[in-house]
Amino acid sequence: MTVAALALGLPAAATSAAAAAAQPAAAPRLATPALLDAMTSELHRAFTTLGRATPGKQDSDKQLPPYFLSYAVSDASFVSVRAQFGALVDSNASRVRVADVQVRLGDAKLDNTHGTHRGSAVNSVQLPLSDDREALVRTLWLATNAGYGTAVDNYLRVKTEAEVRAKEEDTSPDFSQEPAQNHIGTPAPAIKVDRAAWEQRTRALSKIFREYPDVYQNMVMLTVQNETDYFASSEGSQVVAPHVQARLVVMAVTRADDGMDLYRAATFEAETADGLPTQPVLEAAIRDLGKSLEALRKAPVTEPFNGPVILSGRAAAVFFHEVLGHRLEGQRQRGDEEGQTFTKELGKEVLPTFLSVSDDPTVTKFGGTWLSGSYDYDDEGQKARRVDLIQDGVLKTFLMSRLPIASFSASNGHGRAQTGRMPTGRQGNLIVTSTKSVPEAELRRQLIEEARKQGKAFGLYFEDISSGFAVTQRNSPQAFSVVPLVVWRVYVDGRPDELVRGVSIVGTPLAAMKRILNTGDKSEVFNGECGAESGSIPVSAVAPAMLLSEMETQKQAQGTSRPPILPIPGEKQ
Repeated sequence: MTVAALALGLPAAATSAAAAAAQPAAAPRLATPALLDAMTSELHRAFTTLGRATPGKQDSDKQLPPYFLSYAVSDASFVSVRAQFGALVDSNASRVRVADVQVRLGDAKLDNTHGTHRGSAVNSVQLPLSDDREALVRTLWLATNAGYGTAVDNYLRVKTEAEVRAKEEDTSPDFSQEPAQNHIGTPAPAIKVDRAAWEQRTRALSKIFREYPDVYQNMVMLTVQNETDYFASSEGSQVVAPHVQARLVVMAVTRADDGMDLYRAATFEAETADGLPTQPVLEAAIRDLGKSLEALRKAPVTEPFNGPVILSGRAAAVFFHEVLGHRLEGQRQRGDEEGQTFTKELGKEVLPTFLSVSDDPTVTKFGGTWLSGSYDYDDEGQKARRVDLIQDGVLKTFLMSRLPIASFSASNGHGRAQTGRMPTGRQGNLIVTSTKSVPEAELRRQLIEEARKQGKAFGLYFEDISSGFAVTQRNSPQAFSVVPLVVWRVYVDGRPDELVRGVSIVGTPLAAMKRILNTGDKSEVFNGECGAESGSIPVSAVAPAMLLSEMETQKQAQGTSRPPILPIPGEKQ
């Protein structure tokens, strides 16, 4: 998602004329945008007025002044084009400004966000699109009043609960102390995309699925988003950071004769629409998708299995994101509800010693692939930074927002959230590296040898994985489930690989991670959207292929609906 953002002030010695002359010329500071200026002035007025004594109002001194107040504004423009079966379904452009107002009462040790009340600290409001100062400050004023009222109510509840509940395991403060951040970046440019050309492209791409009569649902969708994030706080932070991204998503669905629904998806990411793959490349990818679905319809349903497997690089990336990454998010280490899988594992070996894991949102590309989990500043106004989570198999730290935990009291720039949600420690670009690797042909040979050693007729090769979920709360088993899309049996007797369907990977994280035997020598990227308590955010994961000595699979839930009864239009009877 290093422990604290650096202050930008110069050392005292640098204030002298001689020292200043020795310094290189600083880059000129950009003018403060009108929106940020309005945010800052209204924030200062609210912070210095709320809950403080006002002449003529005898009861005002009974109120509670905030100790922290912040405004975070997302100013986002979107272009979306969607087609199916060769026809345009939707094409639109939009823009929206949304402000998240965060009010904290009490003090950093105990405030209105404590425990289950954390999400209540954010109050959201849609802002005018123009830089009409009066309209902006009045809208912020209204949201701040509403947020303050909610904060007062929850702070009183928190104080009452603190008196009647047993002492918590982790008594860390509710908010970390951080230096103010000041960065005025260039706002994101207006979206430049030829919608007419992309309408034609998406129609042509989705039309390819007409060649596959058993594909009864499909979608090709382009989304382009140019967003500027503005942040101001009572601590003195002022941040303006742009983020631009283009994504093309292809999805197709079929149904086997036994009622099992099968789907494949492909996602292409770039900084702008011009950086997306060419039409011939996309056409080839869609035909591969269609052929894969036809093959999956005819593939046998798997039986439960426990034995050696290979995860492709893309599959391993999803696996690490779900199984490991979520459990290394800071907030999962405190709270009576959290399972705290790795809380007591700091300084211990949690992976084989040849593996290391970092999260680096400052990296925008891996090879030639755009990483959608990149950002410059997190959603709490803290500078993004690389965090080395696991080094040579040993757990070193967690992904931290401004919610402290027993072992770590400061943010490391991973406080992230969807607009309208309270930021928590989240992944950005999770990167797995290995010092023990072999060509993938050798990894396959080792899979066969491991299966033979275990007396298995085959091992499994997971080519593609779509998604999964991780259970981290202690009132449920500390387990994970990952849904593969393309799985092959690799036979030890030399028979051709066999495609199978209906496979679901299950297990527990500590056991699964210790069973990694070797890795491939090439890494692959997974880009996607991740949902958690702080909402849906873009993420990336990078990993090499991996050989595991043992992994458990089970059958997926199988539908009971028949394939379409009515023949497809145009199909010969």
